[in-house]
Amino acid sequence: MPITRAASPSVDVPRGLAGVVVTDTALGDVRGLEGFYHYRQYSAVELAQARGFEDVWHLMVHGELPDAAQLSAFAAQTAELRRLPDDVRAALPAVAAASGRSGPLAGLRTALSLLGASKGFRPVYDIGADRRRADTVEAAAAVPTLLTALYRLGQGLEPVEPREDLPYAANYLYMLTGSEPDADRARAIEQYLISTIDHGFNASTFTARVITSTGADVAAALVGAVGALSGPLHGGAPSRALDTLDAIGSRDRIDPWIREHVLAGDRIMGFGHPIYRTEDPRSRMLRGIAERFGGPLVDFAIEVEQHVEAILAELKPGRELHTNVEFYAGVVMELCGLPREMFTATFAAARVVGWSANILEQAEDSKIIRPIARYVGPEPPAAVPAMA
Repeated sequence: MPITRAASPSVDVPRGLAGVVVTDTALGDVRGLEGFYHYRQYSAVELAQARGFEDVWHLMVHGELPDAAQLSAFAAQTAELRRLPDDVRAALPAVAAASGRSGPLAGLRTALSLLGASKGFRPVYDIGADRRRADTVEAAAAVPTLLTALYRLGQGLEPVEPREDLPYAANYLYMLTGSEPDADRARAIEQYLISTIDHGFNASTFTARVITSTGADVAAALVGAVGALSGPLHGGAPSRALDTLDAIGSRDRIDPWIREHVLAGDRIMGFGHPIYRTEDPRSRMLRGIAERFGGPLVDFAIEVEQHVEAILAELKPGRELHTNVEFYAGVVMELCGLPREMFTATFAAARVVGWSANILEQAEDSKIIRPIARYVGPEPPAAVPAMA
């Protein structure tokens, strides 16, 4: 007798959950039509222009910008947590070797799991708000140390131990290169990091919240977020945007190269965004940072941007396609001496703070995130065939 499918309440939504509101948040929002995004009540771009990384980190996980005394205490706390447990440090050469050509971001997934286990992170479902916050701060403080150590080990170099006297961004560059960065480059990277701490319910942030909704520990949620970030359609694009500039090569090749690829239906890395219908405010800010440095790369990037937007307007009329954060992020990181294989890893060194804030917010809600899918395969139940 055929089985009648039981009716169950369901709601059809757009593919990819585009435009679907899944929860309330007090952490920030992206207003795509306005070209504006914010962290809590403050413009993210203004925060990047006026404050330091630790200020914004405090804002995201504690809910307020710190005063001078609070900032001093928070900076000291997070700086002290940069050093890795001995057992995690000892395991990093093997992790770096196993990661091979996949790079530091792939190794970070394993290293974060080790860190959480070493520090005894417990499921967020079983612990209080203060312990959850402490776990996120410990993990986020260690991420730059893990990333730079994995990179250097992969290059046959010894890791550089963190310094507690340097701010977050300057210490990151110091651990990466072994040299204390000059103030201009440290500030440029700091502004980039601040501008990418959070950006709505993107794929990695949503992944972190889904895992948190199961009650899992902080490290598990961060590992899932890193996995989502590694995809080239999410955080993996900054170096690819620079690869586009390399492929174009010279001013006389801009128009023919762009036209060929647009007409072929190829995606031009560094252009377009699923939310913004005007200029990405992060791109605008990063272009300004690049212009502070100046030089042939910056001049070429600006010229390519102008030509690409004009050609896209001609060939795809009615669509607003502008540079996104990856385009000038790649330029700024190149100017500051970061190797391209560390571009997405550097993104992760910022976004870990946004993920942390979202983990803390999601942990306050005991409802597991559990959507459904529509089955479209062969009609069941079919007879199970005998073994031939």
